[in-house]
Amino acid sequence: MPKVFYTQPDGTVVAVAASPGDSVMATAVRNGVSGVVGQCGGSLSCATCHVYVDEAHRDELGTPGEDEDEMLDCTASDREDSSRLSCQLIIGEGDVHVTVPPEQL
Repeated sequence: MPKVFYTQPDGTVVAVAASPGDSVMATAVRNGVSGVVGQCGGSLSCATCHVYVDEAHRDELGTPGEDEDEMLDCTASDREDSSRLSCQLIIGEGDVHVTVPPEQL
């Protein structure tokens, strides 16, 4: 079973068992991971599930689509090259490491 590792802004790491096919956002919300709000429930209409994807996973998780790219311009914390909306990150068979930004709203 894959795990998602969420690094919080203070450096603590929360590891959560995940199901392939679920999103990184849904896994966080279902398990009470701090800092991932997912206000729109994953319909790509807010930017409250912003995360920074670890460089080791960027290729396997692909690049943002046009709609996600536009929403990433609305994040509360600075956008970086590794920025993604976690509702668009679908978990495969392997582990995923992301960092939660300091602000979501």
